[in-house]
Amino acid sequence: MFRLFQLLETSAPADGNTASIGTILLTFAPFVVLIGVFYFLVLRPQKKQQRETESMRSSIERGDVITTVGGIVGVVITVKDDDILIETSGDKTRVQVKKWAVRSIEQKAD
Repeated sequence: MFRLFQLLETSAPADGNTASIGTILLTFAPFVVLIGVFYFLVLRPQKKQQRETESMRSSIERGDVITTVGGIVGVVITVKDDDILIETSGDKTRVQVKKWAVRSIEQKAD
């Protein structure tokens, strides 16, 4: 790969006044590589995680034990579109939360 860069560098004109295609490619090559690395190390895993989270949230059903982003743990009573009614603690407190507020499913319903 470095030989390619050397070849492009040596193909520059001798007078130095005009930029050749090789020097232009040599200038932008690190940026292209950096964008590619950023995509594969950051964006692609983030999209995969987002798909998994959305799949988890769409699979919530009655009887699941969930944890919200606020740390509330409860049993799902009903699921309606984007709203979930959960029951927490021993005194049967009911809380309505949005699906996007669910962090994880601790235990699936039997």
